[in-house]
Amino acid sequence: MAGKFMAGFGVALRETGQALDRMGCRLSGSYAFKETLNRHRTVMNYEGHVPSVSVTAFVAPSASVIGNVKIGANSSIWYGTTLRGDVNSITVGSDTNIQDNSIVHVAKDNMKGVEMPVTIGDRVTIGHGATLHGCTVMNDSFIGMGAVLMDGSTVESGAMVAAGALVTAGSIVPSGQIWAGNPAKMLRKLTEGEASFFAKSAENYAALGRAHLAENSKSWEQVAEEKDMRKANRERDSDYDSHLGVKRPITSSLPA
Repeated sequence: MAGKFMAGFGVALRETGQALDRMGCRLSGSYAFKETLNRHRTVMNYEGHVPSVSVTAFVAPSASVIGNVKIGANSSIWYGTTLRGDVNSITVGSDTNIQDNSIVHVAKDNMKGVEMPVTIGDRVTIGHGATLHGCTVMNDSFIGMGAVLMDGSTVESGAMVAAGALVTAGSIVPSGQIWAGNPAKMLRKLTEGEASFFAKSAENYAALGRAHLAENSKSWEQVAEEKDMRKANRERDSDYDSHLGVKRPITSSLPA
């Protein structure tokens, strides 16, 4: 009995709310459905600076590329990552990947008046959640997940910063070394296998970026069509279809 009463009371409340909503819309007139929306802008100008992004680069829809930023061919900026070139410039080379939730920012200058842009070379891998501020990362280097590079620091070509390491301001990580810790110091020299992996990582992420770029470039109509085609594929049974005389569309070109 109590359950039926509560159900009826709930229905009455909902109907009352709907009636009030309709009345409010009538009173609002032409402003009934005018709302203020904050639309996310993946690539955004800032004070006359327009980001330059290669047509072959992938910038995830939830990433933010702002201001004086240049991104080279086949590079990838992953989901949730921010490149904020507001008070100085950010340059990202070719075949470089900056993975999810990373932050790249600049400083106008340091205490000595030296400008602090960010320069990232070619074939660089920057792991998830890394933070780069006013630093230089040269070609073919590797920055581990959650690492922090402070103002004026430099990672030379073929060097590695371990996950979670803090490279302090002005530090130089020499080629062929791996630095780790807080503050980061030389841990050891890289093995040949580790050094060769850097190029493979960059190559893999360049290919992955192309796949994500293709998927994110699809229209809503294409997405809906592929969804229907996948559903048809799941329901396909050649023996069952033959009995019913059903002929389904061929979808062999559908991506996995």
